Amino acid sequence: MSAGSVSFDTVTKRYGAETVVNGVSIDIPQGEFFTLLGPSGSGKTTTLSMLAGFVVPDEGRVLIGGADLTRVPPRGRGLGMVFQNYAIFPHLNVAENVAFPLTVKGAPKAEIKARVADALAMVKLDGFGERYARQLSGGQQQRVALARAIVGHPKVVLMDEPLGALDKNLRYHMQVEIKEIQQRLGMTVIYVTHDQEEALTMSDRIAIMNHGRIAQMGPPREVYENPESSFVASFLGEANLLKVRRDGEAVRGPGGTTIVAARGALAAGDGLVFMRPEKVSVTAGDAVVAPNHLPGQIQHASFLGNIVRYAVTAAEGATLICDQANGPGTQIHRPGDQVTLSWRAEDSRLLAG
Repeated sequence: MSAGSVSFDTVTKRYGAETVVNGVSIDIPQGEFFTLLGPSGSGKTTTLSMLAGFVVPDEGRVLIGGADLTRVPPRGRGLGMVFQNYAIFPHLNVAENVAFPLTVKGAPKAEIKARVADALAMVKLDGFGERYARQLSGGQQQRVALARAIVGHPKVVLMDEPLGALDKNLRYHMQVEIKEIQQRLGMTVIYVTHDQEEALTMSDRIAIMNHGRIAQMGPPREVYENPESSFVASFLGEANLLKVRRDGEAVRGPGGTTIVAARGALAAGDGLVFMRPEKVSVTAGDAVVAPNHLPGQIQHASFLGNIVRYAVTAAEGATLICDQANGPGTQIHRPGDQVTLSWRAEDSRLLAG
């Protein structure tokens, strides 16, 4: 097994009567960018802490490179770490901060100097070695934390909400830089976030956690377009979840409309049909452009720059969100307009209620 592989083998952690991580099993190959995504209290940070060695599981094993390190303290695991608050030492300059992991290990001074220079160049902080934290922007401090995490050439780097304090534009640039560095070094990254867009942008695979369990795991596009539950559908991006019911061989939506979905199944009773807002077409009047169609009325129209987002009310009080690209010649609908919503069978999935 490669040195940068990571495995959680039915890992469980309890605090008193509360089980915060419940039987989690994950195998992560070397070089993968793997993200733990979920709401607050879902167990993602505790899972990362068990990998780091800060928390000892009550059951199960944590393996790195095939070796059982469940009881090994953090300093013996050879991991790089980047925290949300960066943890930059204010009394040390940038070079000394980055050098810290190597200094603690007693590495030769010449080696430390060379590695620090390489790490700072990689995060685009050449010439910043003599500066202190108070002289750095938030983005620069984040780069220092990243350089410190990779200076020792670890096979595995852990990142816990590292971009949470940055503004949107800087977050995006840092997402791109982190991904490029990860690919260049071939290191395994285990990343924790509650930001769905961040997870979709950076990850090779995503594990969505809820109540200490993995609700679904897979490549970003697969999880986004083919959720297996209403929780995953609604947590990972905007989602329309329309109430439907089985009527003999047919599935009926609001007003008795026939619903056709290429994925999922509804054996009996009530359920939901899922589709993403960008998959739903909005046309004036009763024009139909796909097999599934539903008349409605525009309630709200929000201009978001690259898209126009509509809230449309249909029969039985059902409300759907529809995103329309702001392209050349795009017709903008207004509140009160009568429209028809249409979507393809392959863009929707039946889910249990």
